[in-house]
Order: sequence, then structure tokens, then C-alpha cells
Amino acid sequence: MSDVLSAIKAGIGFLTTVPVGIDMDGVRKLSKHAYLFPFIGAFIGLTVGGVGLILQRLPTHLCSALIIVALYCITGLNHLDGLADFGDGLLAYGISEEKIRVMHDPSVGVGGMFFVIMSLLILFSVITTIGKNILFAILVAEISAKQSMLTATFGKSMHKGLGSMFIENVHRHDFLIGLIFSMSVCWYVLDVSGVVALFSALLSALVIVHIANRNFGGVNGDVLGAINEVGRMVALISIGVMTWTLL
Repeated sequence: MSDVLSAIKAGIGFLTTVPVGIDMDGVRKLSKHAYLFPFIGAFIGLTVGGVGLILQRLPTHLCSALIIVALYCITGLNHLDGLADFGDGLLAYGISEEKIRVMHDPSVGVGGMFFVIMSLLILFSVITTIGKNILFAILVAEISAKQSMLTATFGKSMHKGLGSMFIENVHRHDFLIGLIFSMSVCWYVLDVSGVVALFSALLSALVIVHIANRNFGGVNGDVLGAINEVGRMVALISIGVMTWTLL
């Protein structure tokens, strides 16, 4: 199997719950072809968005709730867990070492609970505003979330681990290749709204990288998970606001 196909397989296994099988060699190849992240995001977006189209006949709020359930059934909870750990570490008192210790604590604190609850509430609320554009909105949001993860190239690795493998191997050309694909799809499916959503997500990712560098001394897997969750949320907020203003 070529390195690219192996990286795609690893990416699907790493970013979704699809049981394709994954090993460290595949993860290593994925880290060297990180530009594939938004491509895998497109696969996730089409899958979840397709479920959303089927569910649109249901009452609006029930539809929104079930789309979120479908989203996390397909993507898993690893990135949401990363958001919780990021929230715990960010709101902890003390120097960077203490914040990192809190971030690595397996129990979830108030900060993590707040970040996760607010994320889910905002997702639920904004999905109810999107209406008929649900397929394209989720497609753009997932591409934006995965492209946002490539902003790791603008951060520095906090410590050695699975996350550091990506952070150290992601280069500017990976970000640019992914950005060209992401912009093309977002523009094609939602025109200006799609591109605005993408860059809104990227801006949120850069803010998180800056916050992580200041509070933790770098970026790790939990920060990447937070970037993914916040990027998706910000992209959907952007689409939801533009959809609402055009009504």
C-alpha cells in the first residue's frame, strides 16, 4: 500500500470511529501527509450531513439533537475529551506546569464541563437555524475543523507524545495544500459564506494556539482536539448567522 493510501486509512481510523484498523506506522505516515486532514473532514461532513438530510423531516429540535448524536457516533469523543482537558487546564490556577498537570488529570473538572456543555449547546442551537443547507453547512464545518488542526504548524510541541508527532511533522506546505482544497470546496458549496466560515474557524484556531503557547508552553493532542471542536462550532456559527440575516 502506498504511503498516501496508508495515510488516508490511518486518517479515517484516527479521526472517525470507522473500524479500518490503525497502527503507529500508519499514524506516522498520516503525520507526514497531514494535508489530508480536510479531505477526511469532507468525508465526515458528507456522511453526517447526509444523515442530517434524512432527519430533516423530524421536528427541528429533535433533528438538531440527533444530528449531534450522529456526529459523535461517527467522529468519536476523543476531540471532545481534548476540549474538556483544555478547559480544565486553561482555568486552573498556577504556573504552566500546574496547568499541564490539571490538563492531564483523567477526571473532568468544572472548566472542562463548562467548555463541553457550552460547545454542545451552541452546536444544538446553531444547527436549528441552518435549515435546508444542513448538508453543505456540516460539510464546510468539518472541512474547516480539520483544516484548523493544521494550524499546529504555527505552534510548538508541548512534550513528546502522539500529538507531538503531528505538530512536529506538519509543515507550512501541508497547511497551504489543505487550504487550497478547503477554500475550493467551501466556495463551491456555500459561496462567500463558506469561505467566511472557513477563515472564521482558522482565526479561532490561531487564537487557541496562542493561548496554549502562553498558558502551557506549547500545543499537544488535547489542544488539537479543542481546535477541532471550536473550529467546527465557529464555522457553524458563522454559517448560522449569515443564514439568519438573509431570512
